[in-house]
Amino acid sequence: MHDTNPSPHSGATLMFQEAAEAGPAVARMLAANAATFAALGARLREAPPAVVVTCARGSSDHAATYGKYLIETYLGVPVASAAPSVASVYHSAAAAGHALCIAISQSGRSPDLLSTVAAQQAAGGHVVALVNDIDSPLAQMADTLVPLSAGAERSVAATKSYITALAALAALVAAWREDAALRDAVALLPQALARAWALEWPEAEAMLQPATNLFVIGRGLGLGIAQEAALKLKETCGLHAEAFSAAEVRHGPMAIVGAGFPILAFATSDAAGDDVRAVAAQFAARGATVALSDARVEPVLFDHPAIEPILMIQRCYRMVDALARARGYDPDRPDHLSKVTFTL
Repeated sequence: MHDTNPSPHSGATLMFQEAAEAGPAVARMLAANAATFAALGARLREAPPAVVVTCARGSSDHAATYGKYLIETYLGVPVASAAPSVASVYHSAAAAGHALCIAISQSGRSPDLLSTVAAQQAAGGHVVALVNDIDSPLAQMADTLVPLSAGAERSVAATKSYITALAALAALVAAWREDAALRDAVALLPQALARAWALEWPEAEAMLQPATNLFVIGRGLGLGIAQEAALKLKETCGLHAEAFSAAEVRHGPMAIVGAGFPILAFATSDAAGDDVRAVAAQFAARGATVALSDARVEPVLFDHPAIEPILMIQRCYRMVDALARARGYDPDRPDHLSKVTFTL
């Protein structure tokens, strides 16, 4: 493993080392898949799918949320998340149609994911697999294989494989739409990730060290990273973290936000970020404690709006690793969890 940003402390966790390698991992993924993205983009322009179906669990499903907003925003094609139990538990067939199925997985081995992909393929869907393990069953099933090229991840907490999945989705949309601005931003992502990794988040760490519960807020392209941050805080820091859209949190959930309630928020530089900033200010006015990652005011995070969420989660991973250790947890070995989950 090549760590371009080694820890200044001895005994760095695997999570720290692996997250620090996200920039080189993205560079490898882009180099390995340049021709694949170009060919897939041309295919999708020639025969646009009526719908995109995503298939994923855990962190990969949060990447799929990012992909949903990216595809619907930039291409206008509706995106739906497949419920794996429909195929694996109920054994129901998928309706025939012209669908693009995007399956995202680090291991490519979970039975329910494989059942869902098989059902989509049998219904005539074209399966694109974004997978880190190229020897996995999912990789073998794919009509189009996109190796994530993240390298081995030994920490249970997935980091660089999640970031490479986000980058692969952005590269796919750039190729599909022939979007030069997004394509150029994706090409520069490895360097941008290195800068984001160097950015600490001490106010968030201080806010969360004594916490028990919190909300994590994002919207639009930033919702998937809010979901991912909440998951990492649960699995590595022992925190009950719930992720919400800035729009959805204004309904029932906001009733419990009062003085001292912790809010972690991710605001991109676009209109969706404006709503995150607005709800964060509203909660702060109630006395809530807010740590806001804001691309408008932090130059390291300011980029193409589709790239900013990737930089924000990279910065967040560094904070989560430090927070876990400060709270007495080992982020590499969370209780009751394993690296590969075999869900039926």
